Amino acid sequence: MRDKALSLIEREGLLAHGERVIVALSGGADSVSLLHFLISIKELYQLQIYAAHLNHMIRGEEAQRDEDFVKELCEEYGVELFIRRVDIPALSKERGESEELVGRVERYRFFEELSEKYHAKVATAHTKSDNTETVLFNIIRGAGLSGLCGIREKRDDIIRPLLLCTREEIERYCEEHRLSFVTDSTNADLYYSRNRLRLSVLPELRALNPSVDESVSRLCRIARDTDAYLSKISLEELNNCRTACGYSCEKLLSLDKAVRSYAIKAILDEAGASYDYRHLELIGRELCAHGALDLRDGYTVSCSQGILRVLPLKEEITDELCIRLTAYEGAELIDGEEYKRREKINKKFLNNCIPCDIITDSTVVRYRREKDTFTLPDRNVTKSVKKLMNELKIPKELRDRLRLVANGSEVLWIEGIGISKDIKEHGTASKAYYLMK
Repeated sequence: MRDKALSLIEREGLLAHGERVIVALSGGADSVSLLHFLISIKELYQLQIYAAHLNHMIRGEEAQRDEDFVKELCEEYGVELFIRRVDIPALSKERGESEELVGRVERYRFFEELSEKYHAKVATAHTKSDNTETVLFNIIRGAGLSGLCGIREKRDDIIRPLLLCTREEIERYCEEHRLSFVTDSTNADLYYSRNRLRLSVLPELRALNPSVDESVSRLCRIARDTDAYLSKISLEELNNCRTACGYSCEKLLSLDKAVRSYAIKAILDEAGASYDYRHLELIGRELCAHGALDLRDGYTVSCSQGILRVLPLKEEITDELCIRLTAYEGAELIDGEEYKRREKINKKFLNNCIPCDIITDSTVVRYRREKDTFTLPDRNVTKSVKKLMNELKIPKELRDRLRLVANGSEVLWIEGIGISKDIKEHGTASKAYYLMK
């Protein structure tokens, strides 16, 4: 085990000399072996070693037993220990999610907080056997290529030095070094999906192929190389698909199906939206037609006017935004000569200037209303704001969010469009109210 772990550390650059490392210590054989191993190479890498334990409060007295065990172990090794207690069953009910998922989220939240606070890496005791279980679990759930990549050796400040080692090798390491550890009684509970894989499915697979862990690891390496290549190509292609308001559906549809799928994933990731493979398939089909799809976490994907956009779910727009303007509050006042000088330097400056003598007690900043009208600055044509936004192909999702300046139903300025014709012709005023887009 030691040689494999050292080999992985050197090959992947998991540790640098003088670093701080926090061991995720559950008290089981894997994490105890990891702590013992890192202490054994402490001088070699000049490491500062800590440990962290999350009490899930799932198994009552047994959970307390585990906490007491890791306390004694860290005292014996002279390692500072951080402990947090979280009522996972209560959180699971509150969030409507499985205890497995909530426990994982809370563990990593704890580890990440410690990592940031102490500027340390966090070492978890995932093994090659864990990787096999993860890949099989992902396959069962219907994951795509990314799911076949398995557990990574490192992710941000999380490192996994034991990922080349099987569970059998971990157990032998414990025997050789006479290491004590605790056993989680829920590991034998077939109610949990991973336990059913570990206890029922994997023994049958190992009967067919004793080297199944190595076979799955090889599959992961191939999947990662392919995944990295598709990610790189999709990002390059995605730059060609960008528009001012989103992404061109026509250009996305012209991409190879595999590249398009990765491009859509990149779009959703950039927006911070959560999704699964089903969402990717649905979005791919909707590129051909108008439509919208609600995702998790309050996001929607819209395909309209040939543009794909990812936006927060539309909130009800009210007239709560109604800010009365004055000619002096927050204004940049410019005399006539300066006004003309700036006009010569940059004509676009006038797109955001409203003369002070046009601003009245009824001038407000608000959202659009049904009877709003706007006179186009380059044509003597007055249109309804609704018709104007339709002609300019402003996304429907954005029309009720754009701010405008108006006197009654007469719109003086629209965010992203500029000033009206009447305002532009009034540009010789001695003073101006300056509005930024």
